[in-house]
Amino acid sequence: MSQQTPEFSAETSKAIQVEAQHPKAEQYRIARLSRDARFDGLFFVGVFSTGIYCRPICPAVPAKEANVSYFDDALSAAQAGLRPCLRCRPDSAPGSNPWLGKQTSLNRAMSLIDAGVLCGPQAIPMTGLAERLGISERYLRQLFHDSLGTSPKQYALYQQLMFAKQLLHQTKMPITQVAFAAGFNSVRRFNEVFREQLQLTPSEIRKATGQPSLPVQGLTLKLAYRPPYDWQHLRSFFAQRAVPEMEWLDEQSYGRSFVLGSGSGRDCDCDCDCDSHGRDNARSAKGYFCAVHSEQEACFHVTIHLAEADSLSQLKGIISHIRRILDLDADMLTIGDKLQALGQALPQVSPGLRLPGVWSPFEAACRAILGQQVSVTQAIKLLGQLVADYGETISLNDRQVRLFPSPEALVNASLDGLKMPGIRKEAIRALAAFVMANPEAEIDDWLQIKGIGPWTLDYVRLRGLSLPDVLLVGDLVVKQQLLVNLSPEPSCHDGEPAEDEDPKAAKKRAQAQYQALSQEVLGQVAPWGSYLTLQLWNQQ
Repeated sequence: MSQQTPEFSAETSKAIQVEAQHPKAEQYRIARLSRDARFDGLFFVGVFSTGIYCRPICPAVPAKEANVSYFDDALSAAQAGLRPCLRCRPDSAPGSNPWLGKQTSLNRAMSLIDAGVLCGPQAIPMTGLAERLGISERYLRQLFHDSLGTSPKQYALYQQLMFAKQLLHQTKMPITQVAFAAGFNSVRRFNEVFREQLQLTPSEIRKATGQPSLPVQGLTLKLAYRPPYDWQHLRSFFAQRAVPEMEWLDEQSYGRSFVLGSGSGRDCDCDCDCDSHGRDNARSAKGYFCAVHSEQEACFHVTIHLAEADSLSQLKGIISHIRRILDLDADMLTIGDKLQALGQALPQVSPGLRLPGVWSPFEAACRAILGQQVSVTQAIKLLGQLVADYGETISLNDRQVRLFPSPEALVNASLDGLKMPGIRKEAIRALAAFVMANPEAEIDDWLQIKGIGPWTLDYVRLRGLSLPDVLLVGDLVVKQQLLVNLSPEPSCHDGEPAEDEDPKAAKKRAQAQYQALSQEVLGQVAPWGSYLTLQLWNQQ
């Protein structure tokens, strides 16, 4: 790292003074001195004597506290005139969202921008982003200014640069391909902005890695998380529901095929760059990934294989999906504190339980429909048959994999190979037709499809969108666990009528009591109801 002391303006000095008074300064001081990985990505350490900002786990000798300030995000550190450390590489830190549950629109906007909707060949204008969020462009700019002190465009540009820096450090991709993958349309512009914003050049970083640039075959990235991370629980969850040829696992890894973009159905509601949203000219990205867990490094080594090199423009969205599926950005300390607030009501709160995602809401909805009124084992048999009958097969890097069927493949499918009621077959065909006809529709609009109810939508929100605050109250196991462990009124446990009470009235009373109970519990753990759902499933 360079030890050159930068010159700071009066404005920057004022920012330093403000940041030095960070309300969590003492907690952050302890975390950085102990290199506590549980805080990785939750804050960044600015060292003004060297002009560098670091992750709290940086292996360098800790700076004196007098020379240190703390920042809630990397962008704030950069705006204070600091450049990213080349040893701990802030671009590799797990993400964080301190605004979660406070600024929903800001949260959604950041998620979309992080996945690249404002950059690259399929970029949407600022007005389009505002429309997606259901707010005005002026209000969108105000949200970013008030919370981050910057504009959406500047935030997006910084995310592009940090993603490019990660690719330069961790892969052998040529710099021109890195620029394209990060959403820049010109290598000259890429080099210019990189030097201006990060006080480094792409060539300097590539030279520091000591690795030659090579054409992309399969690229491997290190995706970090904050401990604790219960890999065995997540692995078991995936293993029980894995579809042959579409997913595969061993003791330390999980892999699956994917399609991102046109022809794959709506890829998400708010958390990624949905190129299928009415963009007929956008090509789909097909391939597969394999994520190998490393507990010692608190990360996954993820190898991504793309069927076509042109798909590099969607690499950021693909990585965003993988991070969501493995739930790598959760702050388990905060979530655990919320769940512990329930006291002794839960027999056991297991730390590190992560939300097991699936690739898209469309896939999650199909899983939910096939799982209605049958066991998990039977549901996966049906799902495997669906993928075998209607999923495209691709051969890539000596591996043959199947892709999840697209809406186009299912809209007129007979589904004769699936041994289940016709009404559920029709629900899948109707869902496929609706998604094709209404690519911009909200997930809530799926309720108008016969065979899709509130439980199905909650399942889609939980696994297809990985929303954090979904208490699956319609799930039988969740209901049983809530009633047994958290209900203060035994009378709502089974709906048995009291003396001289009509059975129908008793059932209605019990349902009302359960509804009130679930809402009260959700209020206690908000915005982490999804993690309570996992904990209740785990109590079985």
